[in-house]
Parts: sequence; C-alpha cells; structure tokens
Amino acid sequence: MGEPWGAGISARGLGVRGPRGWTFRAVSFDAEPGSLLAVDGLSGSGRTCLLLAITGRMRPAEGTAVVGGLPLPRRMAAVRRFSAPAHMAGVTDLEPALTVGEHLRERALLQRRFGDAPGGVLRGLLRSPAERTRAARERTAAALDAAGLDVAALPKGPRTAVRDLERLEALRLSVALALVGRPRLLAVDDVGLKLSDVDRDRAWALLADLALEGTTVVAAGEGAPEGTPAVRLGEAGSTTDGDSRGDSDDSDDSDDSDDSDEKGPARASAEARRA
Repeated sequence: MGEPWGAGISARGLGVRGPRGWTFRAVSFDAEPGSLLAVDGLSGSGRTCLLLAITGRMRPAEGTAVVGGLPLPRRMAAVRRFSAPAHMAGVTDLEPALTVGEHLRERALLQRRFGDAPGGVLRGLLRSPAERTRAARERTAAALDAAGLDVAALPKGPRTAVRDLERLEALRLSVALALVGRPRLLAVDDVGLKLSDVDRDRAWALLADLALEGTTVVAAGEGAPEGTPAVRLGEAGSTTDGDSRGDSDDSDDSDDSDDSDEKGPARASAEARRA
C-alpha cells in the first residue's frame, strides 16, 4: 500500500450555476488523502461539473472547498497543477484515428514541455536529451502499469488505433494519460458507461487500487463497490454518505488572473480544455 500523498478534499455548500440555472448546489463532502470517492446521480445532475469544480477547472458559484490545503475558487490555477481529469467527454477525449503510441508520445511531450522534473521546468531543460527521454519512458511505463494497460497485448501493440480498443481498454488509456503527470487528485467520469458488469467491476477495481497506492480518486458513474463513500447529487443538501453537514459558506475571493468567471455546463468542455 502506498503512502496517502493524495490531495484531501473538504467541500461545504458547493454549487455551480449555468445559464439555465443551478447545475447542482448545497453539496458537502469530505475525502481523505488516498481515498476513493464515488459521485452518484442521474444524467444531468451535475456529476461532470462537480469533477471539474474540485479539480480547479470550473468556478463554483457558491460555497467553499479546500483541495490539497488550497481554497477554491481562489486557488483554482494551483489546484489544476496537481489534479487531472480522465475519461471525461469533451475534456479528455481520445482521438479515434490516432494510435495508442501516438497518444502516449503526445502526452510525454506535453509533460516535458510543462515541467516533468522535480524542481520544475528549468531543471528539466538542463538535463540532457537522453536523460529526459529516459525519464519520459519510465514515467509512461509506470502510468501504463498503474492503469493496467498492457500495450504489447493490444492487437497491433502501440500501433493500435483508439477506435479499435475495447471500451475498458480506452478507459485504461485515458487514466494512464492522466497518470503521466503524477496527479495527487484524479477525477474520472462515466465509469462503467456501456461496460459489461464484469468490465465495470474491473474499472472500479482499478480506481480502488490507485487509491490504495496513495492517489485521491473521485469517480462519477454507476456500480461503485459496496461500501464506497459516495456523494449523491440531485438531492437538496447533497452530502457524503454518513455526513449530515450541509452548511454553505459563500466566497467572493478573487482567483488567479488566468481563471475565468463562472461558466455553465454548456461551456465547461471548452473552458476545461483551455485550463
């Protein structure tokens, strides 16, 4: 079992509002570092927006949240640096025509460009090309191993196109791409979507294993293992199971200059991509 280095979360009275009204509101919950938290609710209940909010990619309209010791919405940009979304439609979509290898190489290049070495971007640039290449390969291999994706076992190995992947394999690839950045908080959407019962159980088992290794995982979808703490949306004063607190603390704190004003669900994908 890994050390719980993941980001803890504490939300009180959290709400997101769009052009057509509230997507969700009065949501309160806690997630310990290195835990798995499920987000349950019907389609349209705001599950994706909640994931975007706690990862610093959508501004809450009411309430407060502290993620990894940083307050939202004031420190949204900082939270984005140690969190990552995965399997999120409109945000982390895989390109069907690209191969698995091409996705992995693109992710490695982005990681190198925006700082993959301890000490930040400058330290990474000072390393030799061979050292940077070796570090990128090791990081990618570790991410694939954690996500349970054996590229060599795919029909065409790394040359397998995304459109030829099974649904569970595509989910594993999306998770692996997110893990390349070694996030302290991983937000996974639509777990179990169009999966068989067996594959759905495997998907949740993967996320539980990641939490056991120390990463905080918040996942939206159906079929979470029995006993998994859950946030249930679509109900007034939604809270984590077993937590009756639902107080709201409105916050008007200013955010980093690169964060935008509150956006509705219709603009969530574009804003999250930009972030």
